[in-house]
Amino acid sequence: MLGILYAFIGKSQLQVNYYSSSCPKAEEIIKQQVTVLYHEHGNTAISWVRNLFHDCVVKSCDASLLLETAHGVVSEQTSERSFGMRNFKYVNTIKAAVEKECPLTVSCADIVALSARDGIAMLGGPSNIEMKTGRKDSKESYVGVVKDLIPNHNDSISSVLSRFQDIGVDLEATVALLGAHSVGRVHCMNLVHRLYPTVDPTLDPTHASYLKRRCPTPNPDPKAVEYVRNDLKTPMIIDNNYYKNILQNKGLLTLDAELATDPKTAPYVQKMADDNGYFNEQFSRAIVLLSENNPLVGDEGEVRKDCRYVNAI
Repeated sequence: MLGILYAFIGKSQLQVNYYSSSCPKAEEIIKQQVTVLYHEHGNTAISWVRNLFHDCVVKSCDASLLLETAHGVVSEQTSERSFGMRNFKYVNTIKAAVEKECPLTVSCADIVALSARDGIAMLGGPSNIEMKTGRKDSKESYVGVVKDLIPNHNDSISSVLSRFQDIGVDLEATVALLGAHSVGRVHCMNLVHRLYPTVDPTLDPTHASYLKRRCPTPNPDPKAVEYVRNDLKTPMIIDNNYYKNILQNKGLLTLDAELATDPKTAPYVQKMADDNGYFNEQFSRAIVLLSENNPLVGDEGEVRKDCRYVNAI
């Protein structure tokens, strides 16, 4: 009960434009950096969305994800759940630009949240997400619990719904959040079980043939560049094509297939497939809910000077 109370107090202390007096240009600087990085490396925008998910689902939106293995800390990035995550070095680029303007003022946790918001806009998703700020950074990594708290690519839909519900993301918002699968790619490692030794009968046969060409062996090398794009039509745009694809049995993951057929989620999937405006509205709401999970505020955390390391005492 106390945990829920603290989470509520933390949420209620976040506010829009938290840095309006302490660092008025903070959000503008972050947006500029996200934009420049997007034009240099388009996939950075996808990384910012994934960072928000991986950071916030594990205990708190507190940039614990960004800590590297050093000084007795073991990084969450070493967990198998972090497989395929990249572009962490560019978070340091954003942080350096903000530090230059306002030293030790803007937290890495808020950079994770704001870069996700701005990355979503760069990817053609909703551009009006009202992201509150005021989070503090954790002084520890939670590597020991990452595997328990971050759903696996191929977990059942019921376990994924329950995990999100635990952090205050409701059913409709969870269906919307999974729409982030409309961008990015999936490593063959995470989908070959649907292709070999026999093709999953719930997969569209033509799409399955395409997937087998992309993933020609049942034992792909995790280090090889063997990927399939989530959405072939608009691979770099956050839109409702994801829902159209899964309704046509073209989802890559077991989770995608279940989302389209589970009686609890199917009506939302159909509605999102039919109406991109409704999807955008729910996706915005879901991102805000996710970003406000159990934030550290006040003296509970710190503002790291370098997102990779806890401040020296």
